[in-house]
Amino acid sequence: MDRRVFLQRTGTLLAASTLPGISAFAEEKPTAGGRLVLPINRGWRYHPSKVAGAEAPEFDDSVFEEVVIPHTNISLPWHSFNDKDYEFISTYRRRFRTPSNTQGKRIFVDFEGVMTASTVWINGIPLGEYKGGFTPFSFELTPHLRKDRENVLTVQVDSTERSDIPPFGYEIDYMTFGGIYREVSLRVVPALYLDNIFAHPKDVLSGKPALDVDCFLAGIAPHGDLVLEAELLDGERSLAKASRSFRVSSASDPDVADDPATSAPVYLSTETVNDPGKQTISFKEIEGIKLWDLASPNLYTVRVRLLRAGSVIDEDTRRIGFREAIFTDHGFSLNGKIVKLRGLDRHQTFPFAGQAMPARVQRQDAKILRYNLHCNIVRTSHYPQSRHFLDCCDEIGLLVLEEIPGWQHIGPEPWKLLAIDNVGRMVRRDWNHPAIILWGVRINESPDDHSFYTRTNALAHALDTTRQTGGIRNFKESELLEDVFTINDFGFPLRKPNYPRYLNTEFVGHTFPTKTTDDDERQREHTLRHARIHNQLASDPQYAGGIGWCAFDYNTHANFGAGDRICYHGVTDIFREPKPAAGFYKSQCDPSEEIVLEPAFHWANSDESTSFTEALVCSNCDHLKFYQRSNSLADNPWELIAELDPDRANFQYLKYPPFVLDRTKLQKPHRHVWGDLRIDGYLQGKQVASKTLSGLGVDQKFSLLPDDTALHADGADTTRVVLRVTDEFGAIRTYANDPIVFKLEGPASLIGDNPFGLIGGTGAVWVRAKTQAGSVRLTATHPRLGSQTIEFHLTAVPPELV
Repeated sequence: MDRRVFLQRTGTLLAASTLPGISAFAEEKPTAGGRLVLPINRGWRYHPSKVAGAEAPEFDDSVFEEVVIPHTNISLPWHSFNDKDYEFISTYRRRFRTPSNTQGKRIFVDFEGVMTASTVWINGIPLGEYKGGFTPFSFELTPHLRKDRENVLTVQVDSTERSDIPPFGYEIDYMTFGGIYREVSLRVVPALYLDNIFAHPKDVLSGKPALDVDCFLAGIAPHGDLVLEAELLDGERSLAKASRSFRVSSASDPDVADDPATSAPVYLSTETVNDPGKQTISFKEIEGIKLWDLASPNLYTVRVRLLRAGSVIDEDTRRIGFREAIFTDHGFSLNGKIVKLRGLDRHQTFPFAGQAMPARVQRQDAKILRYNLHCNIVRTSHYPQSRHFLDCCDEIGLLVLEEIPGWQHIGPEPWKLLAIDNVGRMVRRDWNHPAIILWGVRINESPDDHSFYTRTNALAHALDTTRQTGGIRNFKESELLEDVFTINDFGFPLRKPNYPRYLNTEFVGHTFPTKTTDDDERQREHTLRHARIHNQLASDPQYAGGIGWCAFDYNTHANFGAGDRICYHGVTDIFREPKPAAGFYKSQCDPSEEIVLEPAFHWANSDESTSFTEALVCSNCDHLKFYQRSNSLADNPWELIAELDPDRANFQYLKYPPFVLDRTKLQKPHRHVWGDLRIDGYLQGKQVASKTLSGLGVDQKFSLLPDDTALHADGADTTRVVLRVTDEFGAIRTYANDPIVFKLEGPASLIGDNPFGLIGGTGAVWVRAKTQAGSVRLTATHPRLGSQTIEFHLTAVPPELV
């Protein structure tokens, strides 16, 4: 069925006026055709209530707080708070001047994400309400702007859990928080403009791949001949060019030449049958292309220009990668090679700020998953996530399963139509990301609904013929309408695959929640449960792999979690600090990427019942040697107490099984003498790693570990600062819970508690730049271990132009 016909029949119209293309979120720079994207993230005024009359341009908002987007409607503790604290209606206002030189152009306001429903006015004129917190939306401002004086944009944000909007209607196992939590911009385009671009490679394994570039035009088209030109760029180097000419004459019959003098303009929407709003430019046999893969995520840029009589009307770009990604009955194939998927699910929420974190922090999560945990896939549970996160996944080679908002509940037909619309917005926003390999078009763990899921699946396929679909269910008998049977399976052993293309999308998680402060028995079992699942997944090629629940602990509602509004389901804590189970994921990489040696225990003699019995170590070494020395001896000589090979008896399918030292089988003196422990790792007889753990039981060092020390002074740029108390060898002291007092000097603000009580010997706060350039000093003081200071450099950024 024709894509546009399908969209009309479903009643889901993705019009240009309501759904921006990715170009809406580009950097601030003009193009040859006059297109301009202007961020409007600074200078907002905010009030945490529904303010009567605030939509009026003359309303006095001087008592409102001045804020910068991304913004959370309320700062909260990291745990033990009520979700009702953020479930309220708030008011945002932004003054701006109409951009210069915009005569004859159209101006849109583009919102990347507002939680949950947004009612928007410009100069007191209502533009409408958008229902949805995880997908982008736009309103056209053109006819309502004032050229000679200030304009006022007003947004009333309803952050309550409204039953008419997905994912709400019953209950969900995560918090959504509130506010304008993703960026906002003005988009200036010509009367006829490029609404979106979808560049999809073909024949990528041929050595000379092809490329189709679908160009979606919208607006008022002048009668006559137009040309679309596309260029494929590797950095600044041009690899190939192609063009397509077409004639706009009549919406009913584009091949009939109307008389321009007597014909009315043609309105292109890309959703009308026979509307020339979609034009495809094709490249054949492109030479010199390097494929996008996990180790070498090569990226290219497609630049499209729309011309009339040789003059550029509009111009836009997209970033793409050339790769073949497909689920087969032998597993997942990337560029013709089977890759066993190993990953974790991610919630995009953070302590203190909810979801309102800028690009740097979003990108850091991708880096943690790819580099710290060595995952090769992430699932965006349970909603489309920040474009910054997805951009980073493209850049570092982290595969993505992206899904629509929802959790177990399906609402009535209007609710379903919003969910179907979410499919369209997700796909249209993200279809150029090479990292995305699967569209999740089903509400997570919901019952079957043949009519509903026929529509979500068909829409994804109509919009994007290049990717397969999946739908996350939790029961084996579920009807399969998608291409891949994606299932949450928390049992062990896992179910056997009942379809050729089969992917496990959640396991462990709520069946064994684990805190960083839990004892060694629980830490060991938590780690082993993840290892056992991946061992079984490796045993059968029909398992495409597995995505564990989950990467990071997260905030939840009262009837879930541990009684403090936290689900301790992650392999890292809510601050992104690793639990022992994180070491298992980290250890599954090839030693050429990183040599890993991670003890999955706290080195304490009675941190399990009776005494410490089993030392579990996650490593990609092929041999370990364990040494111990007594703390009571003056010269502290090291004694070899054991040598181990990986536990292939219990983990025969894992490439890098864990090591298990049974201390009850050590020679008698070594069982009863306590002291420091050293573990040396070997590969092919050569020592390649070593880690020492103190047996003293004393907090020795206090450290501050920033993710970055250089920030942009834009009022939003933010970085994490990790706090750790360790032994003398750098191992975290799990039961350190001291209050850390901060002193922040310079143009920045602290996101987090002050003082901050350590949890499991660690924790984190975030430093957010203000709008002044300069130096910032953060000093953190431990009550016994002294102070540590970090300096940040804040670089000036250009002012926003409106």
